[in-house]
Amino acid sequence: MASEITSSHATPPCLGEIIQQLRKERGMTLETLSRASGVSKSMLSQIERDMANPTIAVAWRLANALGLRLDQLLGGAPQNEPALIKTIGKHETPTLAGPDHGYTLKILGPMDLAGKFEWYELLLLPGGALVSDPHDPGTREHFTVLEGAVDIEVDQAAQKMKAGETARYPADHAHAIRNAGKGAARGILVVIHG
Repeated sequence: MASEITSSHATPPCLGEIIQQLRKERGMTLETLSRASGVSKSMLSQIERDMANPTIAVAWRLANALGLRLDQLLGGAPQNEPALIKTIGKHETPTLAGPDHGYTLKILGPMDLAGKFEWYELLLLPGGALVSDPHDPGTREHFTVLEGAVDIEVDQAAQKMKAGETARYPADHAHAIRNAGKGAARGILVVIHG
């Protein structure tokens, strides 16, 4: 009986070290993992240095961004042989919400490509905007409007777009995608890092 009690108090995994190792194995920077998970870069840095413990919600977002289930991140049993065709359910798709900016960003691309090639579905409410600081040098974005109308802004330049049109622009400058219409706007955002 005593040995059972002792074993239940096993040392927890060094989560920060595990997250850092997984991030590096996937070729992700703190910035790309931050974008993919919606966890701030400073919080990620603190977690990786074991200066902060993530909540279950934050750990779940990091696990999704790293392409794992929460139990796998926390040291659970490995999955069986992967299926030839992997499907991601609607409710399993990592989603970043910007309530103050009126947007929802669904991460459609696999996490192992984050920081290289990423694609998203962007939904903008009326008046909503996805505003971004410059990404790494050489990064380009491609945005295709599926519904509604948007304004694409890069530095001081702006371009109006409607459904069916695609904009291609440098994302190593300050840039924004703004809903220019009275209804919701939706599109596909592709990011190719330089």
